[in-house]
Amino acid sequence: MAGRIKAEDVEAVKDRASLEAVVREHVTLTRAGAGRLKGLCPFHDERTPSFTIRPAVGRWHCFGCGEGGDVISFVQQVDHLTFTEAVERLAASAGVELHYEEGGGPREAGMGRRGRLVEAHRVAEEFYHEALLRSRDARVGRDFLRERGFDSAAATRFGVGYAPRGGEDLVRHLREKGFSEEEMTLGGLAGRGSRGLYDRFRGRLVWPIRDITGDTVGFGARRLHDDDRIAAKYLNTAETPIYKKTHLLYGLDLAKKAIAIGRRAVVVEGYTDVMACHLAGVESAVATCGTAFGSDHVSTLRRILRDDAAGGARTIFTFDGDAAGQKAAMRAFELDQRWASQSYVAVAADGMDPCELRQQQGDDAVRRLVDEAVPMFEFAVRTTLAGFDLDTAEGRVAGMKSVARIIAEIRDPALRPEYTRTVAGWIGVDVEQMRDVVAHAPKGMPTIGGPGASRRTGASGGDGPAPGETRGGDEGSTLLPRPDLRDPTVLLGHLFLQVLVQFPRLIAPEDLYRVEEESFVAPAHRAVFLGTLTALVGGAADRPHDWVEAIVEASPAPVDTLVGALAMEQIQARVDPETGEPDARYVGDLLTRLWEAPLQARIADAASALRRVEHDDPARAHEIAVELQGLQLELAELRRRRE
Repeated sequence: MAGRIKAEDVEAVKDRASLEAVVREHVTLTRAGAGRLKGLCPFHDERTPSFTIRPAVGRWHCFGCGEGGDVISFVQQVDHLTFTEAVERLAASAGVELHYEEGGGPREAGMGRRGRLVEAHRVAEEFYHEALLRSRDARVGRDFLRERGFDSAAATRFGVGYAPRGGEDLVRHLREKGFSEEEMTLGGLAGRGSRGLYDRFRGRLVWPIRDITGDTVGFGARRLHDDDRIAAKYLNTAETPIYKKTHLLYGLDLAKKAIAIGRRAVVVEGYTDVMACHLAGVESAVATCGTAFGSDHVSTLRRILRDDAAGGARTIFTFDGDAAGQKAAMRAFELDQRWASQSYVAVAADGMDPCELRQQQGDDAVRRLVDEAVPMFEFAVRTTLAGFDLDTAEGRVAGMKSVARIIAEIRDPALRPEYTRTVAGWIGVDVEQMRDVVAHAPKGMPTIGGPGASRRTGASGGDGPAPGETRGGDEGSTLLPRPDLRDPTVLLGHLFLQVLVQFPRLIAPEDLYRVEEESFVAPAHRAVFLGTLTALVGGAADRPHDWVEAIVEASPAPVDTLVGALAMEQIQARVDPETGEPDARYVGDLLTRLWEAPLQARIADAASALRRVEHDDPARAHEIAVELQGLQLELAELRRRRE
C-alpha cells in the first residue's frame, strides 16, 4: 500500500497545476482588479461574488465564508477528497510523477450497526471493570484511585476499569463473544497492526463514556505506567459511528436528573473531577471528553436545563488556576452569549481542581467551591485585565477597550452601570471615561479561527490527524479577537500587512526590522507580523507560491483565515495595473507611520510622568524633560521624512 507522497512532489504539483484552470471547472470567474479574479463561492450560498483567487501566487479565499487555501485544498473541499487523493488527481492532469515514502496508507473505513457496536462496548466495560477489581496487574490502577479518595464502590458506581497490558486480552474476549474484527476496529476498541488486531487501550485506567441514554459508546484511558509507549496522559476513543466527542459529556447519564431538577449544571475538566463532585454531593457535574467545551455541548445542556429567557438556570464552570485553566475559561466565555441564563466560574483560591480539593479539604470544600462561583463576565474582565500593564496610559486605554466589549455584552442592562463603576476602579480610570468607552464598544464578540477558518495541510502529503485525535498541543484552538478596523491604529497595521503579505519584496529588510512588534495593536495582526519575520528568515519571500503558506506555518493556527484574507484583499492605493503593486510613496508612508506609533506612546508616557513629578521632584522632572525633548526631536525627524 502506497505511503506518504514525497514533499518535493507535492511542491511540483502546486507549481504545475493551474489554480485558475481548476477553479474555472466549478466557478465562472471575472476580473476583479490587478492580478485577481472573482466569482460565486462554491462552498456557501451567496448572491454577491466574494470568492477571489490570485493565480500568480496560487491562492484562493472567500470573504463570505472565510474558507481559503491553495490549489490542493480547493480540490480537497470541492470534490470531498483527502489530501493524498487531491494531489494524485492534480498530478495526473499536470503530468507530475509522484513518489511515495514507505509505510502508511489511507485509513480504512466501514459501516457498522449501532446496536452491535454498543453491545461490544457494554461487554468491554464489564471486562475492564472486572479486570480492575480482580487482576493482579491492575493493582497500579487500584492504587491510583485509592490515592485520590475513590474506593471500589466508587469505581463500580462510575464503571471504572483497567485495560490489561497484554495487548490482545480484550480482542480475544470479544471474539469469544462473537464480535467480528470489523466491529472491534470500527468501534475503536481495537487497532490493526502487522500481526493482526491489538487492544487500543493497554495498561491504562479506563472510564466508560456513555451517551445521555446510558449506552457506553467510548472510553477515556489514563496513562499509569512510565514505559507506556503512548506519551499522552489521556487517550480517548477516536470518532466512530457511535462516538462523537463534540456531542458527548462524561457523566451526563448520571447527572441529567439532578441538572433537570435543580436547573444547575457544573462543568469540570476531568473524569476524576466528575467523580469527586458527585461523591461530594454535587451530582450535576459533567466533563468534556478530550475536547474543548463547544456549542454542541451548550445545546445539549440547554435542553436539559430548560435554559430560557425566563431565567432560573445556572451553568458553573470549574477550571484549574494555571494558565491553561484560564485559557479554557476564556474559551467558555466566548460561548457565553449562547446561554439564555447566567453562567459562572469557580476557581479554587489555591488553584486545586475538585478532585484535589476533596482529597485535601473534604466534601464541604467542593460544595462551597461551586456555591461561591462568580459570574462568568466578572471572571472574564479580571482575566482580560491581567494581560495589560495598568501602570501605563497605553495599558489602561487598551485594557478599557478590551473589557468594554465584555461589559457591553452583559444581558442584564441593570448590571452594566454597576460593573462599569467597578471596572473603572480596577483599572484606575474615571468612571465617566469608562462609561464612554463602554457606550461606544462594538457589539458582539467576533473571533478569528472559528468554523470558517481554513485548515493547515501538511506539505509532506499527510492527511492530518485521524478523526478524534489532535496534533500535539491544543493551542490552535485558542481564539483571538478580530481586529477592529474602525480604530485608525489597528487599520494602519492592517494596511501595512496587506503590502507585506502580498508584496514582501517592496519592503527593504532593514526598514522592516525597524518596525516594532508593539506597533500592531491587534493581537492577531501582531501574530501575523511575527509570522512574516519568521518566514523571511527562511527565504520564502523569494518563492511567491510558498510565501503565504510559509506565513501560515509560522503563525498560530487562529490567524490562518486572516493571513488568507490579507493575501487576497485589494490594496486601496494607486497600483500598477499589471502587477497590482502599490507605489513606493504609499508603502513608505505606512512604514514611517508605524515607526512613529511607539515613539508617540513613549512621548505620552514621558509627558504623564513629568506631570506627576514636576512639583515634588525637580531633579527627576529635569531628567524626564530632557528625555521627552529627545523623543520629540526623533518624532519630528520621522515626520519630515514622510513629507
